[in-house]
Amino acid sequence: MSDHSAAALREAAETAIWQCMDLGSDESCAVVTDDERQPIGEALYEVASEVTDDAVIVRYPPGSQHGEEPPAPVAAAMKDADVFLAPTTKSLSHTRARGDATEAGARGATLPGITEEVMVVGLDADYGAIEQHCDDVLAQVEDADEVRVTTPKGTDVTFTPGDREWFADTGMVHESGQFSNLPAGEVFVSPEDVNGTYVVDGTMMPYGLLDEGQELRFEVEDGYVTEISDDEVREQVETAAEDVGQDAYNLAELGIGTNVGVDELVGSVLLDEKAAGTVHIAIGDDAGIGGDTDAPLHLDGIITEPTVYADGEEVELPRP
Repeated sequence: MSDHSAAALREAAETAIWQCMDLGSDESCAVVTDDERQPIGEALYEVASEVTDDAVIVRYPPGSQHGEEPPAPVAAAMKDADVFLAPTTKSLSHTRARGDATEAGARGATLPGITEEVMVVGLDADYGAIEQHCDDVLAQVEDADEVRVTTPKGTDVTFTPGDREWFADTGMVHESGQFSNLPAGEVFVSPEDVNGTYVVDGTMMPYGLLDEGQELRFEVEDGYVTEISDDEVREQVETAAEDVGQDAYNLAELGIGTNVGVDELVGSVLLDEKAAGTVHIAIGDDAGIGGDTDAPLHLDGIITEPTVYADGEEVELPRP
């Protein structure tokens, strides 16, 4: 890693520790990382240990899948800290370890699948401004009975949030028990009902950034995906369905990106779903975001050039 990028990584770590987490000198901080994300973990630990004498770093071998529980000593470190940050290969967001930690009053951020590039791009941002953009979008959508998304590539899908709450992922984690992803910047809901068609043209696993002209088409009826044009994505959902049946096809989330620091997609779902001027739609698990479906997958697809309507009124989206 060059000196230049080491300095950039250090700056991103400062944003995370100082602005996003607002770590205090009298607080304990646990950085949880794995063998593949060590430089990011070390950068966060270094900044944290300059703020407080009570900082630790815990490292373990990468898990085999997102949502897998970390080893018990890792879970204990998260739960016992005032503040935790988890830059890991596989996501700890939807684990009991993370849930237990925030329930115990720790405030934390997970950085699942984070790379040095994503860390630098996504945290080179003013999170105060991102919080404001979240508030602006939330004010336009949170009371709507219907939210419709259209795009030039054929997306036309209508979401009915029902009694489900909209959430803002602002990246500002200042209160006990609060939790966020970093990089942050999105407003999202797990809708009660969804109908229509959506066409993913941005980023989606297993591909990362889609090729020019590559479009993944999904048909949705009564809140479930009924058709998937792409074999690889369909296989992922079918595999999950072997465990949980129809829940694997649950239309889990509508998210609206608000991070104006992200001006181009890089192929990382974690970063690209936050890009201002995009929306993302996810299939599968929504238990962690206000829904009631427990599934072993959460597949986000990022959609560019959307127009969003709340009860027929066009929503003003933040732009990079």
